[in-house]
Amino acid sequence: MKTDTQLQRDIIEELRWEPGINEREIGVAVKDGVVTLTGNVPSYGEKYVAETMVEGIKGVKALANELAVKLPGSSVRTDTEIAHQVVDALKWDVNVPDEKIKARVAGAWVTLEGDVEWAFQKDSAFRAVRFLTGVRGVTNAIKIVPAFVSSLDVTEKIKDALRRRAEREAERIQVSTRDHVVTLSGTVPTFSERRAAEAAAWAAPGVTEVKDDLVVMT
Repeated sequence: MKTDTQLQRDIIEELRWEPGINEREIGVAVKDGVVTLTGNVPSYGEKYVAETMVEGIKGVKALANELAVKLPGSSVRTDTEIAHQVVDALKWDVNVPDEKIKARVAGAWVTLEGDVEWAFQKDSAFRAVRFLTGVRGVTNAIKIVPAFVSSLDVTEKIKDALRRRAEREAERIQVSTRDHVVTLSGTVPTFSERRAAEAAAWAAPGVTEVKDDLVVMT
């Protein structure tokens, strides 16, 4: 089991390894496996990359991303310019039903709204806009409104997906489904495995919400 000092060192080295991140602008604090990132980054995309990198490091139990996006002058865009970028990005992504999604931009912050049938469509919309120039943040308020699927079928599909990922880890995770809401409980060895289990649950048809009660046991 890593000490907080060892985990902090690993995170700093991982951030240093990523050429798209200036790790000298990012502060890393660790207490009892809970990581807090502070400082300024020049884009929302960099903030997101830093978050996903840290989540994948063994020993991380939870993450508070308090990085602030401070756009350099060359990246500043008006809300109207950003809105046009968002419309084009959603239209170009084949996984996004752009006709079902509306975007609002205020203060360079993008809010996505609308109804889709699948979680991957909601995720694809977020991926399409998160790296756009001038964006300070993204709120993904898209709702999943699925066709009817039985709770038993959803539960079995999620369990099958977890087994495909890792039989050993799947045995430690309990899955229950009620009214399109999935609850995951049990233990996983890393924070990234916890995220992977969440992703497997969201990928099942008919899921509108995932309650993650998994505990990271490093």
